[in-house]
Amino acid sequence: MTRKNPYRKKAVALEYDQTKAQAPVVKAKGQGYVADEILKRANENDVPVQEDKSLVEVLSQLNINDKIPEDLYQAVAEVFAYVYQVDKKTRN
Repeated sequence: MTRKNPYRKKAVALEYDQTKAQAPVVKAKGQGYVADEILKRANENDVPVQEDKSLVEVLSQLNINDKIPEDLYQAVAEVFAYVYQVDKKTRN
Protein backbone atom coordinates (compact mmCIF):
# COMPACT_ATOMS: atom_id res chain seq x y z
CA MET A 1 0.00 0.00 0.00
CA THR A 2 1.47 3.35 -1.00
CA ARG A 3 0.73 6.50 0.87
CA LYS A 4 0.41 9.83 -0.81
CA ASN A 5 2.49 12.65 0.55
CA PRO A 6 -0.01 14.90 2.38
CA TYR A 7 2.12 17.91 1.51
CA ARG A 8 2.99 18.47 -2.10
CA LYS A 9 5.20 21.42 -2.76
CA LYS A 10 3.32 24.30 -4.38
CA ALA A 11 4.64 27.36 -6.18
CA VAL A 12 3.10 30.48 -7.70
CA ALA A 13 4.93 32.93 -9.94
CA LEU A 14 3.76 36.53 -10.03
CA GLU A 15 4.50 39.29 -12.50
CA TYR A 16 4.31 42.99 -11.74
CA ASP A 17 4.87 45.66 -14.34
CA GLN A 18 5.66 48.97 -12.65
CA THR A 19 4.89 50.87 -15.84
CA LYS A 20 1.25 49.80 -15.68
CA ALA A 21 -1.10 50.85 -12.93
CA GLN A 22 -2.33 47.31 -12.41
CA ALA A 23 -2.17 44.65 -9.74
CA PRO A 24 0.36 41.81 -9.98
CA VAL A 25 -0.73 38.89 -12.15
CA VAL A 26 -0.39 35.13 -11.65
CA LYS A 27 1.93 33.94 -14.44
CA ALA A 28 2.52 30.32 -13.38
CA LYS A 29 1.37 27.97 -10.66
CA GLY A 30 1.59 24.31 -9.86
CA GLN A 31 2.40 21.61 -7.37
CA GLY A 32 4.81 18.72 -7.20
CA TYR A 33 6.87 18.48 -10.39
CA VAL A 34 5.40 21.70 -11.83
CA ALA A 35 6.29 23.58 -8.63
CA ASP A 36 9.83 22.19 -8.84
CA GLU A 37 10.09 23.42 -12.44
CA ILE A 38 8.83 26.90 -11.50
CA LEU A 39 11.45 27.12 -8.75
CA LYS A 40 14.17 25.69 -10.99
CA ARG A 41 13.48 28.27 -13.71
CA ALA A 42 13.39 31.07 -11.16
CA ASN A 43 16.82 30.00 -9.90
CA GLU A 44 18.19 29.65 -13.44
CA ASN A 45 17.07 33.21 -14.21
CA ASP A 46 18.22 34.72 -10.89
CA VAL A 47 14.66 35.48 -9.85
CA PRO A 48 14.48 35.75 -6.04
CA VAL A 49 12.13 33.29 -4.35
CA GLN A 50 10.29 33.82 -1.10
CA GLU A 51 8.69 30.94 0.75
CA ASP A 52 5.28 31.70 2.26
CA LYS A 53 3.10 28.60 2.43
CA SER A 54 -0.10 30.39 3.46
CA LEU A 55 0.21 32.99 0.70
CA VAL A 56 0.96 30.31 -1.91
CA GLU A 57 -2.08 28.41 -0.73
CA VAL A 58 -4.32 31.43 -1.36
CA LEU A 59 -2.63 32.45 -4.63
CA SER A 60 -2.86 28.91 -5.99
CA GLN A 61 -6.66 29.28 -5.98
CA LEU A 62 -6.36 31.95 -8.69
CA ASN A 63 -6.14 31.21 -12.40
CA ILE A 64 -3.21 31.97 -14.68
CA ASN A 65 -3.34 35.65 -15.79
CA ASP A 66 -5.68 36.58 -12.92
CA LYS A 67 -4.85 39.81 -11.12
CA ILE A 68 -4.41 39.37 -7.41
CA PRO A 69 -7.43 40.52 -5.40
CA GLU A 70 -7.25 43.71 -3.36
CA ASP A 71 -7.34 41.86 -0.05
CA LEU A 72 -3.95 40.32 -0.93
CA TYR A 73 -2.24 43.59 -1.91
CA GLN A 74 -0.47 43.99 1.46
CA ALA A 75 0.86 40.43 1.56
CA VAL A 76 2.03 40.55 -2.06
CA ALA A 77 3.58 44.01 -1.54
CA GLU A 78 5.69 42.49 1.25
CA VAL A 79 6.86 39.77 -1.15
CA PHE A 80 7.83 42.33 -3.78
CA ALA A 81 9.62 44.43 -1.13
CA TYR A 82 11.61 41.31 -0.18
CA VAL A 83 12.41 40.60 -3.83
CA TYR A 84 13.51 44.22 -4.32
CA GLN A 85 15.87 44.00 -1.32
CA VAL A 86 17.37 40.70 -2.49
CA ASP A 87 17.81 42.06 -6.00
CA LYS A 88 19.45 45.22 -4.66
CA LYS A 89 21.90 43.21 -2.53
CA THR A 90 22.72 40.91 -5.43
CA ARG A 91 23.55 43.81 -7.72
CA ASN A 92 25.92 45.38 -5.17
